Amino acid sequence: MRVRNGSCLLLPVFLVLSLALLAGCRGVASVGAELGTRTGVLDARQAESLRQTGELAERSMEDFTPEQEYFIGRAVAARVLEDYAVLDDPAAQAYLNNLGGVLALHSERPSLYQGYSFRLLDSDELNAFATPGGHIFITRGMARLAQTEDELAAILAHEIAHVQERHGLQAIRSSRVTAALTSAALTGAQLAGDDDLRELTDIFEDSIDDITRTLFVNGYSREFEREADDGAVAILERTGYRPEALSRVLERMDDEWDPQGPGFARTHPSPSSRIAELGLEPADSRSEARAERFSRFRAAL
Repeated sequence: MRVRNGSCLLLPVFLVLSLALLAGCRGVASVGAELGTRTGVLDARQAESLRQTGELAERSMEDFTPEQEYFIGRAVAARVLEDYAVLDDPAAQAYLNNLGGVLALHSERPSLYQGYSFRLLDSDELNAFATPGGHIFITRGMARLAQTEDELAAILAHEIAHVQERHGLQAIRSSRVTAALTSAALTGAQLAGDDDLRELTDIFEDSIDDITRTLFVNGYSREFEREADDGAVAILERTGYRPEALSRVLERMDDEWDPQGPGFARTHPSPSSRIAELGLEPADSRSEARAERFSRFRAAL
């Protein structure tokens, strides 16, 4: 076999390049380039190209900056608002933002680029969404499921935990080849206005599609949902809410469980399985100190 034959040359180059991309390591590509040069498989131009590809692969595995995370999440949030309207009730929205803001301050990521935002959606569907960068949505139907402020806090804490663990961004990881090819341009972008947002949306259209598909169709993995439940328990404990409220609201979700229906049933593991993994005994989470303000919120629903 002649190593200069095109088909024979392609195989070792492909193997080394694939290893570099999978490892996300510039060193692998550098070693491969050096080895390829010494054995005659690669000429100088091909070796340099492989080194540059390794550098690009390494950059593609770096975390997004807070600004990039925010604008990607904002683009996904725009997709949410194409299908759902925001409930026109300023008092209810203010209450939700205040409650969510307190919970977010007790998360492991209390400070985001533009802070957290919480929006109540005018829909009877049982659902909630968290996009990268702290854009959190909860439907009126899901909020109505909560019978106490502790239970509403549990729903919001679960979504905050998704942001905390960067689950939305990790939905992109399987398609990071596209991200790698554009990450250099994204890193240098000045993300400040609507024009920049449109440019970002164009550049990362496939990645935004990945996140949107995860939120609306595929759902997060069972592992991600367990992480979000565990994160919610920690946030509730730090904030002074009863963590058992999460099991209580999951019980009500289980009563509404229809795997063929819309909303959370299509994108989440069964509530009963989540209750079992949490291992928390459902308890009365009522608090007189919180009952009055929560009753005002319920009246808006």
